[in-house]
Amino acid sequence: MKICIIEDENILRITLRDELKDKGYSIVDFDNPVHALNFINENPVDIVVSDIKMPYMNGHEVLAKIKTTKPEIAVILMTAYGTINAAVNAVKAGAYDYLTKPFDTEDLLNKINHISETLKLKKEARFLQSHFLLKFNFDSYIGSGEYIENLKSNLKIISETNSTVLITGETGTGKELVASIIHFNSTRRNKPFIKVSCAILSREIFESELFGHEKGAYTGAIAQRTGRFEQADGGTLYLDDIDDIPLDLQVKLLRVLQEQEIERVGGNRTIKIDVRVISSTKANLRQLVSEGKFREDLFYRLNVLPVNLEPLRNHKEDIESLCNHFIRKFTGTNDIAIADDALTLLKEYNWQGNIREIKNIVERLIIFSKDNKITGEIIPYEIKKGNVSSFGFNLLDRPLNDLLNEVELQAITLALEKTNYNKNKAAEILGLPPSTLKSKIEKFKIKDK
Repeated sequence: MKICIIEDENILRITLRDELKDKGYSIVDFDNPVHALNFINENPVDIVVSDIKMPYMNGHEVLAKIKTTKPEIAVILMTAYGTINAAVNAVKAGAYDYLTKPFDTEDLLNKINHISETLKLKKEARFLQSHFLLKFNFDSYIGSGEYIENLKSNLKIISETNSTVLITGETGTGKELVASIIHFNSTRRNKPFIKVSCAILSREIFESELFGHEKGAYTGAIAQRTGRFEQADGGTLYLDDIDDIPLDLQVKLLRVLQEQEIERVGGNRTIKIDVRVISSTKANLRQLVSEGKFREDLFYRLNVLPVNLEPLRNHKEDIESLCNHFIRKFTGTNDIAIADDALTLLKEYNWQGNIREIKNIVERLIIFSKDNKITGEIIPYEIKKGNVSSFGFNLLDRPLNDLLNEVELQAITLALEKTNYNKNKAAEILGLPPSTLKSKIEKFKIKDK
């Protein structure tokens, strides 16, 4: 923290300088505001503590010039002339705060500490924003074929709007990633991005989860609850598995989308919101509409901007890029290469689990790779032989321990995937004590979903 003191009264200026230095701050001080502004224009400064009544230039003029050239600097004004109204007006003009002389240095330190915490939070927010912008840029959806390029082009257009988006695609095609890309490249990027999986919500809590409830709305509602729509105000609400919304609640969701207002369960107060809704589904909503299982008017309201994600088997030209991406993700390097025979086998496979499946397979192949190379020899049997659910072996003069390890890893991985990575349930399926499964997970370096 670098602090600039501007005060023409020598004793006060030197006293403040010495006391702030003792607290560990980097201090520069001036008795001439013109000289101070010349320094501020050429050097980084976090806080300016300035008197109001000074020769050459008063504190209001100092504030105005700082806010014009370096608005990020926090300015604290000091006054000894009872001009409280002037100080209050200065705060309205952009000053952080003011102090009336004489004041306790502790009062100044408290204000400086508060500014320090605020600057720290802003710095962290800027870091997180840049992190998410990098993580969810348009190239984060891996691939370079014609289909992917068209998809990225459409996402750039969609991100610039506020209309509702419906993302469709099979399991593992990256629907949540696409929703994140849209949000973090939109004008709402600095506002909340709230995710809700409709598939895991029971009928009893669904309405409360989305719209919130008032205290006493039902048995167990011991306090007011803010729903996901309110939490997402100003930002984006992502509703995954939108087809699982109960039919009788779909009309309430439709009203929220049309009116941009909600009422909490058990309440009668209308709450205005500003939320963009992105929804996704692996189901055929048009078919559900024809079967009377999904409201037609809600479908059209959600489907203003449709995004259909093709299964990986329809753009196999991107398989190599995906494999190399996940190699970098899991190892942090490009040191592991994919042999031509292995790549051929990977491209011939139909990838029913799409991108999520190829991610899991690449992680497995890295574990069994030798000499920094993934060869056809270690490609799992189910990929070599197509879409089969049973285990098989391709010996190829491989040691028995390698084969046993491969089967063990496949069995553990399948059990974890089947139980959504619930280790206790997976251990039960495998007939293992949880402690044994834990040690095997550590042995094979299997990561959580």
